[in-house]
Amino acid sequence: MISHPALNAILNGASGVFVLTGFAMIRAKRVLAHKTCMIAATATSTAFLVSYLIYHYNLYVSGAGTVHFPGAGVPRYAYLTMLTTHTILAAVIVPLVIISLVRAFRGNFPAHKKIARWTLPLWAYVSVTGVLIYVVLYQVYAPK
Repeated sequence: MISHPALNAILNGASGVFVLTGFAMIRAKRVLAHKTCMIAATATSTAFLVSYLIYHYNLYVSGAGTVHFPGAGVPRYAYLTMLTTHTILAAVIVPLVIISLVRAFRGNFPAHKKIARWTLPLWAYVSVTGVLIYVVLYQVYAPK
């Protein structure tokens, strides 16, 4: 059985793959493939967000609280830096994705391209660091 954090990492990773593949598709002028990838990235990111909120709600309800990083020194600072940038950019990316999608669906491609230049790298960063956070917290520093 897969753990809830592992499911969240899989969804984050899938979103990152779709985002990067979507980028490759638009660079290759494969517009329909790009559109399909970006819709899939949005769907997996949305599924991740719902799953993440359910997981943390259940932690709260059960009284378990939050998961803390057990490491110390440089690894702790590196983890906390990654977590902080991930969290801030995860909040920033939501409106950017929505605006990017709305502009694309309305056919306003010059405006879509302008914001997508910011949206894509930030979205990819959030997806990749989400997986890295899982690996560090639940694999490298797995609770005993």
